[in-house]
Amino acid sequence: MGVMSASDLLVSCEDAARTYGRGSGAVVAVHGANCAVKRGDRIAVVGPSGSGKSTLLHLMAGLDRPTAGRVSHPGLTGGTLSQLIGIVFQGPSLLPPLTAAENVALPLRIDGVPEEEAAARALAALDSLALHGLADRLPDELSAGQAQRVAVARVLARRPRLVLADEPTGQLDSETGRQVMTVLLAAADEVGAGVVVTTHDLQIAQELDTRWHMADGRLVSSDVEGDGAQ
Repeated sequence: MGVMSASDLLVSCEDAARTYGRGSGAVVAVHGANCAVKRGDRIAVVGPSGSGKSTLLHLMAGLDRPTAGRVSHPGLTGGTLSQLIGIVFQGPSLLPPLTAAENVALPLRIDGVPEEEAAARALAALDSLALHGLADRLPDELSAGQAQRVAVARVLARRPRLVLADEPTGQLDSETGRQVMTVLLAAADEVGAGVVVTTHDLQIAQELDTRWHMADGRLVSSDVEGDGAQ
């Protein structure tokens, strides 16, 4: 393998830590994490609930700032982090007044994509997740699983360089979850994006090349190329 260039390194955490609160009530959500995500990486972050997986993802996304250490994005240039990083949140994230198609198109319109192109890309992303027939439905007319798939479509339509997904299959049955992951990874392959997914599902974790294991806020181990999540 050749030497990695700065443009290949999408995000780097150097002793990155996040503490909430102060004094005796302080809670350390992430302890001094050292990790990096490169173009084309496929990483699953596994660990029990409360282990710090979501907080680590938020630090990588720039949604939260470390209270110690450093998080940098050397390869994400030519736009804002919100444009270059696609985030699939664990909870509901669709805007209630907008249809599924409008929810998917909205970030594109914010980025300055012409209305007609944004609408076409939104419909194509919905179609890739077998949601074309739900394009005109409002979020409250969708099941939790359908809404989560629309949220994934919204990320894919933007063609980000880094995809960070927090339990993206948590509200889906196993078959639909595998379909969503297949589409997500295929879309990432098209643009060479890196992908980091937090998950409790070991079958989902084993579909990605690398596993990072978290426990009590610490990134305790990683394995590569099918060693299996523990």
